[in-house]
Amino acid sequence: MKSTYIIGEIGQNHNGSVDLAKLLIEMMARPIKEDLFNLTLKGLDAVKLTKRDLNEELSKSQMLRPYTGQHSFGRTYGEHREYLELSDEEHFECYKHAKSYGMEFVETLCARGCLSLVKLFTPDRLKVASRDLTNLPLLSAMAETKIPIILSTGMAGKKELEEAINIVSKYHSDLSILHCVSEYPTRPQNVNLNTIPYLKKNYPHVIIGYSDHTIGIATPVAAVAMGAAVIEKHITLDRRMKGTDQAGSLGPDGVIRMVRDIRVLEMSMGVEDIFIDESVKSAQLKLERSIASNKNIRRGDVITENDIHLLSPGDGVKWTERKRIIGSKAGCDIDKDEIIYLNMLQ
Repeated sequence: MKSTYIIGEIGQNHNGSVDLAKLLIEMMARPIKEDLFNLTLKGLDAVKLTKRDLNEELSKSQMLRPYTGQHSFGRTYGEHREYLELSDEEHFECYKHAKSYGMEFVETLCARGCLSLVKLFTPDRLKVASRDLTNLPLLSAMAETKIPIILSTGMAGKKELEEAINIVSKYHSDLSILHCVSEYPTRPQNVNLNTIPYLKKNYPHVIIGYSDHTIGIATPVAAVAMGAAVIEKHITLDRRMKGTDQAGSLGPDGVIRMVRDIRVLEMSMGVEDIFIDESVKSAQLKLERSIASNKNIRRGDVITENDIHLLSPGDGVKWTERKRIIGSKAGCDIDKDEIIYLNMLQ
């Protein structure tokens, strides 16, 4: 199985601070260990930030509406959104910081005006948020850059998805589709991981993955088992921080556990076959059963099926080969409950 492409989504969890965004990148770049087998595992592959153009965000009345909840960073929703925006130059700083740690950089662009970023640097991938899957002018502008594109399906049915694919395909074929449910957090009964094999079957020439909004790490790990080649998950330094996305994100320990479990799962998938692996040979010898005496057998006695049963270890004759023992004469005295080896027969 190829390595899963794991994206750590910062989103707005930087709370308007480029320094906090850099700390998040450093946290995501930490090596991942598996202590029992002393493994050093591949970490996250990419960091993702989101860029909005507030001139193309919401209606004027929505931007001016009061926004005074516990997670507000401004008196109005517009002020709140403005506070949480990093400049193009700050996104470039984060890009360079991620690259210094060997990580790729993904940008979610929420408006055509955000393509000004591409004048400063070229993200490794561009992400289309679920809300913008039907924003076909935006998709067309993003696809025109020829940068690989990731689509999230959180608000899409088959019609909406195929319209988006058709737009991108006019410019290039480097496309990934992430199954997603735009419920924050997503309740387990709404996840429907079986969409992943559906997408793999119906879009075989496209990379299929999963963008997760559930609590915990079980669902993204299960998604990989079902064939997701890309995983995206919100990341934070502390789930108790101010901000609407923080509580539903993974903190530092959660990031380590998720990436560890995905990488271990990758190693566990193996091949579509059944066989005795070399690693189990010692356990097989120790624990399997061999033909043994169920009574004291004297030298010269003819051994019958009534004289035998099965005991460990498994280095003797198996039950399927019992005819090699039954009808033979004992070549020595055999105590009760001892393995009967072929060299003990006449």
